[in-house]
Amino acid sequence: MASFSVCTLSFTSCAQDVIQQPAHSQALKDVQILAADSLGGRLPNTPGHAKAQQYLVQRFQSIGLKPVGTQYQQNFKFTPRNASAEVQGVNLVGMIQGKSDKVIVISAHYDHVGTRNGKVFNGADDDASGIGAILAIASHFQSQKPQHTLVFVAFDAEEQGLRGSKAFVANLPFAKERILLDVNLDMVSISEKNELYASGAYHYPSFKPLLDKVKVPEGLNLRFGHDRPEQGHDDWTQQSDHGSFHNAKIPFIYFGVEDHPHYHQETDEFRNIHQAFYLKAVETILRAVQVLDKELPS
Repeated sequence: MASFSVCTLSFTSCAQDVIQQPAHSQALKDVQILAADSLGGRLPNTPGHAKAQQYLVQRFQSIGLKPVGTQYQQNFKFTPRNASAEVQGVNLVGMIQGKSDKVIVISAHYDHVGTRNGKVFNGADDDASGIGAILAIASHFQSQKPQHTLVFVAFDAEEQGLRGSKAFVANLPFAKERILLDVNLDMVSISEKNELYASGAYHYPSFKPLLDKVKVPEGLNLRFGHDRPEQGHDDWTQQSDHGSFHNAKIPFIYFGVEDHPHYHQETDEFRNIHQAFYLKAVETILRAVQVLDKELPS
């Protein structure tokens, strides 16, 4: 059980146990709500997962994201690990129309690994932190309209083998040629070294000079790497949902941190994220998207 006071899912701002920061403090609240014990670790097709989905639909609505199609929910079928029957997965997709029809996809996954032997694996860093960040980015661009069309995707079933992003890429709701890149976020809130990695420039070197323009908040180190084939397990190219885009020859930039002791453990809960680092990471990723939106062709 988490040691902090768990917020009830009233879908309102939850201020308890959250440090007060004027910038992006809502991202912390989103992480705390999604990583609450009451969501049971957000395993697909569980009541807690359904609560997370409901919460995110309401957050998309409150931000003012437009559905891509008739609704935010885009359903797909997949077979979970260690199972034989297909179940339904649900990606959540919203957009902000830009001056250009060219698309930048901004993504994170909202599922996690659930409850095991009575222990809740809350997945605060993995990947409630990414979801909190994309919601903060969406909120910013809702008030500061982008040059490009921004499509925000909360992927399902990432922990089941990137199944949500594979389904999304296989059935894109708009022409593939419109997509400039996927900016994917997976684990961006815990780093003892205050290091955030931007991975993918090895494959797509044209992004490196653009990311070099990002003004990084003091106290955070933006690193590049973890994207070379010879690195083996330390090559992150296929280790989150951006891999589905890369395999479809759609460029990506992936923001994440190196593995830490809480990774896929019951201790990956809100009280263990590095809040000051997380706020700086959110700001860094927002600034990166601003640069990409400004500099990429439309």
